[in-house]
Amino acid sequence: MNKAILMGRLTRDPEVRYTQGDNQMAIARYTLAVDRRFNRNGDENTADFIPCVAFGKAGEFAERYFRKGIKIAVTGRIQTGSYTNKDGVKVYTTEVVVEEQEFAESKNSSANTEGGFGGGNSQSAAPMAASDGFMNIPDGIDEELPFN
Repeated sequence: MNKAILMGRLTRDPEVRYTQGDNQMAIARYTLAVDRRFNRNGDENTADFIPCVAFGKAGEFAERYFRKGIKIAVTGRIQTGSYTNKDGVKVYTTEVVVEEQEFAESKNSSANTEGGFGGGNSQSAAPMAASDGFMNIPDGIDEELPFN
């Protein structure tokens, strides 16, 4: 079984491209800074920077709502590959192909984060939890809701 579950902060806004042709598909690439649980050398917080790629609707969602510094949870599969660069050197790649992605904190929490990876004045569109247990619709959504 190949299953990865990650929770971390985006190191920068997602980079999104679209395939060519009649049926264009979004391909969003972003990197998650995932804190390690334990520090072997007693160092300050250490993190792994894990590249992720989301296709189709998940890529469009990332383009629309994900911003640098927000905390998200991702499930997917690890994919490895290789290519030969322009200098003739073989380069090996590892990334997580996103199957599911969601916000891991409220809009207010991500805006108030200090000292996190890319935290600070994030402009994310994360839904906030209301006191009745339901989520509020984020500001700026005029068209369709971001649900399947």
